[in-house]
Amino acid sequence: MYHLELEPFWYIIGTIDTEKRNSILTLQQLKYAIEVATRGSMNEAAKRLFISQPSLSNAIRDLEQELRITIFERTNKGISLSKEGVEFLSYARQVVEQAELLENRYLNAKPSPQHFSVSTQHYAFAVNAFVRLVQQYGQDEYELALRETKTYEIIQDVKSLRSEIGILYLNEFNDKVINKLLKDAGLVFTSLFTAKPHIFISVKNPLAKQKSVAIEQLQDYPYLSFDQGEYNSFHFSEEILSTLSHPKSIQVNDRATLFNLLIGLNGYTISTGVLSADLNGNEIIPVPLECEESINVGWISHKSTSLSNLGVEYVQALHEAIGS
Repeated sequence: MYHLELEPFWYIIGTIDTEKRNSILTLQQLKYAIEVATRGSMNEAAKRLFISQPSLSNAIRDLEQELRITIFERTNKGISLSKEGVEFLSYARQVVEQAELLENRYLNAKPSPQHFSVSTQHYAFAVNAFVRLVQQYGQDEYELALRETKTYEIIQDVKSLRSEIGILYLNEFNDKVINKLLKDAGLVFTSLFTAKPHIFISVKNPLAKQKSVAIEQLQDYPYLSFDQGEYNSFHFSEEILSTLSHPKSIQVNDRATLFNLLIGLNGYTISTGVLSADLNGNEIIPVPLECEESINVGWISHKSTSLSNLGVEYVQALHEAIGS
């Protein structure tokens, strides 16, 4: 396949020193850096690129020396994007995407596989939106990722560009802690919707026929929540009212297990009230919880980068999934 050389690349990045404008970067160099950022590992990226790990490491070092910036910070725990690296990768992704559009249009090149990744708390609407994205915009080849994971890891995934978008919630209790983490990571929160808390319960639960439920009525039922691992602080909980004590409490790691326990043990969890019957069936229902709290659910991304085409479409799919 013919590849376009990016001689005017430094004119795209207007903040780079003018001495560097004589440099010529290739699409291959940019793709190497993007793959390393995506995989979070030189070894994994080398496997995907079908080159040796030392060759890839040398290529990245050469690129950093040429640019006179540090793209990746190396530690005993692995590699992560530097602040300069985040900015560089945002431009690199745009250049590669535009170059591929040129190749596809004028050189009859085979389209490259689509790449997109989102990290999210355990929301059915986020999965529903992902399904819509793949159905409407998935090409013949794609490498997409949907990570239902822990709150702290969502922030780290987006910070490192492992994921382009993260989905989580803010409320009065966790706002200061989460917003400080977002600010330190160079991320911005965009609200999707604000909801009043609901409990999710089985249709066979004795509380299922009530118009609303008071917190005191839940004492006899197992409380189900998502484990936050190492960062199991109340501020990282996916469920509001996280400081309340519960006589019966079970932590789980995935949504399927939680839903099975809602049915099998007549348990409950606290969430937004937004469910998808298409994905979750009709055995789980939301019932309003009587409290004054509210949940502001939204998506996070790098404030210094623009969303990819798939990123833009996914945000639109989120709005469609929640009916806004």
